Amino acid sequence: MISKTSGDLRSLEWHGRETVPQRGMPQQGRRILLCGLTFGWLFASASLALAGPPELTFFGWSDQHVQTNGDGSHLAPAIEAMNRLPGMKYPERIGGSVDKPAFVFGCGDITEWPTNAAKKTYEEFSTKRLKFPAYDIVGNHDEGGKSPSETIKRWIIARHGGLSYTFDAGGVHFIALFSKYDESLDNPVQAVTTEALDFVRQDLAKTPKDTPTVVALHLCFESITNRDALVDAFKGGNVILVLGGHYHHSKVDRFRGIPFVQFPSPFKNGPGQIMVVRIAKDRLIAIPWSYRENRWADRPGVTLDTAIRVRGN
Repeated sequence: MISKTSGDLRSLEWHGRETVPQRGMPQQGRRILLCGLTFGWLFASASLALAGPPELTFFGWSDQHVQTNGDGSHLAPAIEAMNRLPGMKYPERIGGSVDKPAFVFGCGDITEWPTNAAKKTYEEFSTKRLKFPAYDIVGNHDEGGKSPSETIKRWIIARHGGLSYTFDAGGVHFIALFSKYDESLDNPVQAVTTEALDFVRQDLAKTPKDTPTVVALHLCFESITNRDALVDAFKGGNVILVLGGHYHHSKVDRFRGIPFVQFPSPFKNGPGQIMVVRIAKDRLIAIPWSYRENRWADRPGVTLDTAIRVRGN
């Protein structure tokens, strides 16, 4: 079950079956029974989806850099790898096999520069060739640099309801965060904007404090200049993971007890990897699958395997 929030509007998608009252029951009694059964089912489902232990697998990538002429051929091996990954055995020390992902998350820089041709190519790959739902955020290249364009911004808003938005999946709350890039700095190292930090604070204030939460933005750990301010914005919540892209390679860092995972790029200067993330009730794993080498890239600095705190632990 995935529920999605944009701005201050929260919509929860319920999927169930109709309950039919027994024959011969008075009409008023039927209504009371139906309402009672429906409320009870909704209450139980809400408790399971939003308050139960998390159990979730998703895939991550970033910096796809579809070219201005629409050339996205370098995405094909990554898409094919993601489509084949479910069922793949993890390294023995992790155990088990890769579950079908609830979604694939992209941490921005979808395009080299946001032309319509680039947008159409990425849309084709992410919504038709990829077998799983896809979520994306805007990166600095998608803003258009010193020649700004609204093409990708409009596409993200149409798909997700806002440049920053939230959704829930598998008992985990996700904050997809847009932080406007300051081109005047002429530097890939940037601060997360005040507006983005405010969005995080306001959303966490509305989220049950023990809910495991993942924050995703385009900037990676090394490129964030105000890390303390970012982590301070998490106060009162239960942020278990921060996701980023920007520097094209798989990487894991830890700051003030919170892991930061950098997603890899499928572009030619990237490592040819997909990050697989598994969140369970007491364990968080992020490990890159190398589709160029057909093996797990299980080594220090790029793999995360850590205990986490969730409701009830």
